[in-house]
Amino acid sequence: MTSENKVQWAYASENNRQLEERYDEWAKDYDEDLESDFGYVIPHVAAETFSEFVSKEARVLDAGAGTGLVGVELNRLGYKNIEAMDLSRGMLEEARRKGVYSGFHQMIMGERLDFDTGSFDAAIGVGVFTLGHAPASSFDELARIVRPGGFVVFTLRPDVYEQNGFREKQRQLESDGTWELACATEEFQGMPKGEPDVFFQVWIYRISER
Repeated sequence: MTSENKVQWAYASENNRQLEERYDEWAKDYDEDLESDFGYVIPHVAAETFSEFVSKEARVLDAGAGTGLVGVELNRLGYKNIEAMDLSRGMLEEARRKGVYSGFHQMIMGERLDFDTGSFDAAIGVGVFTLGHAPASSFDELARIVRPGGFVVFTLRPDVYEQNGFREKQRQLESDGTWELACATEEFQGMPKGEPDVFFQVWIYRISER
């Protein structure tokens, strides 16, 4: 199966169990497939943007960490207190090998997360809010587990933002006073080699005082 087909194969998962199984199977080849065949720069861009808002001393949750590509980028920038969360045990095992995380959690985005309210200074989700993956409702839990004044940072394709309930959910959380928009980047090519016509943005929200 080609790398492009693997991406579509993951996107086509019919439920979380199937998504978990497919990522377990893909885990060992994931980094090479995305970096060599797609020129995958999204973790780098997201981490650089994250660093403009979040202190290096922050306790950070990498939500949908996968194999840990975001953790590597954050560690390079000086973040040392990062915990990985993913639905796939296979992906978390690959993330463990990176040596940049202080904790590992197998949990599912869109369900209640087993963390206390305000546990983290920031959460970052890269590549997880997309077709067939974490739903827009996941933002409720990320906003809950990040302390007031902390940040929730994530990537989204503009078409997914417009068509899959993310725009409505993000605006609802603003109108509810849960968070406020700190920044939304310009669109950029996240996989310039494999999918040059697909663009992404990084969104940064600050959790409001409760």
